[in-house]
Amino acid sequence: MATATYPPPPPFYRLYKDYLQNPKSAPEPPPPIEGTYVCFGGNYTTDVLPSLEDQGVRQLYPKGPNIDFKKELRSLNRELQLHILELADVLVERPSQYARQVEEISLIFKNLHHLLNSLRPHQARATLIHILELQIQRRKEALEDIKRRREEARRLLKESLGTLDGQ
Repeated sequence: MATATYPPPPPFYRLYKDYLQNPKSAPEPPPPIEGTYVCFGGNYTTDVLPSLEDQGVRQLYPKGPNIDFKKELRSLNRELQLHILELADVLVERPSQYARQVEEISLIFKNLHHLLNSLRPHQARATLIHILELQIQRRKEALEDIKRRREEARRLLKESLGTLDGQ
């Protein structure tokens, strides 16, 4: 039985055989996926961020646009610490009743994760602003370097012209 190191290419490569002579002969790429889709058995969405209710998870922090993220993250963190201590007590005292505590901890983690994901757009904006500020700073430094070198070249030209005129 013969084996190949690499599998054969997919059959649709033949659609691109005349691409070098006529680039328009190739098919158009598929349109971007919009809405929800299934990939490897998981449901995904292209929406910004689905709410916890849409995901079937109870929300432990207040709803609304004016959420104090710092306060809510601290509150959920304290609650998580408390539930982990309670889980330790349950495992020592009543080991058969640990499932409820694990579910509560899982719910807190899901809420923490959702709150942190809600901050991603802000993080992306801040990162982009920082990158742009660094680019502006580098360009200003490059411009100053060019100006300095230009002045140095002018000075050298004047000195050389003065030397030539002096001969």
